[in-house]
Amino acid sequence: MADKEKKQLHVNLFEMNCVSHIIHGLWVHPDNNRHRFNDIEFWTELAQLLEYGTFDGIFLADVVGAYDQYRGGPETALREALQIPNNDPFFIIPAMAQVAKNLGFGATSSTTYEPPFSFARRLSTLDHITKGRVGWNIVTSYLPNQAANYGLDAEMPHDERYRIANEYLDVLYKLWEGSWEEDAVIQDLEHRVYTDPSKVHYINHSGPHFRVKGPHLSQPSRQRTPVLFQATGSNAGKEFAGRHAEVVFTGGGSPEAVRANVADMRARAARYGRNPQNIKFLAGAGIIVGKDADEVSAKFDNYKRYISAEARLAHSQSRIDYTAFPETVTIGELKKREVSGYEFIPPRYRDEQTVGEILAELRSVNYGRFFVAGTPDIVADRIEEWLDVDDIDGINLVQYLTPGTARDFIELVVPELRRRGRFRETYNPGETLRERLLGAGNARLLSEHYGAQFRDPANFGKATEPLAIPEQNNDAGLELSHHEFRERAAADSAAE
Repeated sequence: MADKEKKQLHVNLFEMNCVSHIIHGLWVHPDNNRHRFNDIEFWTELAQLLEYGTFDGIFLADVVGAYDQYRGGPETALREALQIPNNDPFFIIPAMAQVAKNLGFGATSSTTYEPPFSFARRLSTLDHITKGRVGWNIVTSYLPNQAANYGLDAEMPHDERYRIANEYLDVLYKLWEGSWEEDAVIQDLEHRVYTDPSKVHYINHSGPHFRVKGPHLSQPSRQRTPVLFQATGSNAGKEFAGRHAEVVFTGGGSPEAVRANVADMRARAARYGRNPQNIKFLAGAGIIVGKDADEVSAKFDNYKRYISAEARLAHSQSRIDYTAFPETVTIGELKKREVSGYEFIPPRYRDEQTVGEILAELRSVNYGRFFVAGTPDIVADRIEEWLDVDDIDGINLVQYLTPGTARDFIELVVPELRRRGRFRETYNPGETLRERLLGAGNARLLSEHYGAQFRDPANFGKATEPLAIPEQNNDAGLELSHHEFRERAAADSAAE
């Protein structure tokens, strides 16, 4: 295969506006900077580093609730700084965009807990001030504490959240794509007309979940609709992705499982009239790299010393405190005892496994299928395998140390990937985030995309097309896999 035909790696830094995001326990490492997350300089310095490394962007996760199921409360999460305290991801983007003129930004927000009208203006504002470098990670939220924080007695059923999200997107498309015509803004100083009123429209959306009159308050930004990200593995989530998502975070325990997930979502996209190759797939990746084998081994062992099994159990919302049992007790014995929460034991835990083996697994730095520890050539070999064998398009780089993990990748891995024709040498000046993913000239939603129909105000009155969710969806089991995926990237799929 000629170098010019090789699939090039897309890479974001996987981040969150908090102390401990994914790799729990390493916030106490002497070389970590996580305690500075409240300082804007922490984020601007990180953005400048990523810009130097020509990363696609920085991807910001978020939750609006506490992990409080483990041991019956949030105490472990609070002690371990497990995504609490955390701050709003959107407010740090403008400062980073000011110092990094090419870096893209993705941020997470839930369709379940914020009205679409206010959210639409917030994203349009960010797309304006970043000159089209913003993406949105669409989530429907899954923590019980999140539901309680917004006045609900319990979480909404999984599939119902996706039905709501489906209508939510219709409202946004109407606001972003069609409320303002292309030439609505004329800035006619002589006649004192900034906007032609005849080219701005009410959307008058009225559906089962939302009533929004409009018009959109922001004039059209470069992308109008930000790049649409989604993490998913459930049937409802995959169907939603087939209709809406432009970038999907996926996973799997083997190349076959990853390829199956990718193929499934591409097929669903095709059923919605989309070119299935226009969806990009990213995986969360743990990478430990050193100049030689001794340095790699030293880093691996050093990081492992700090991993917190308790924090990982809290993150997975484990109903069982495995640390409370002798390490020789097996999973099968816990089930026979009907220990409280035993019905939530992950299906991948085998009956013959001991508590000690489970805890050792939780204390590992291994990030499942998408993990590699090695010298730059070994890491590059594995990345090429992910691109060519697993059929993904890129990674969300998980950080063990901040900014050490990103710096190691930039200094050691990026040059080797460039040598192999797998990573950009420089940015294309002025490109939007969507153009970086889909090519020059594609700043807007592709015409084949479901949301493009709402560029025509005549379509505003169309009822939201129901999401055809397969009957075999197993909500509880998939939600459990979702927690495992976010925490360890070891389950076969994520449920969001």
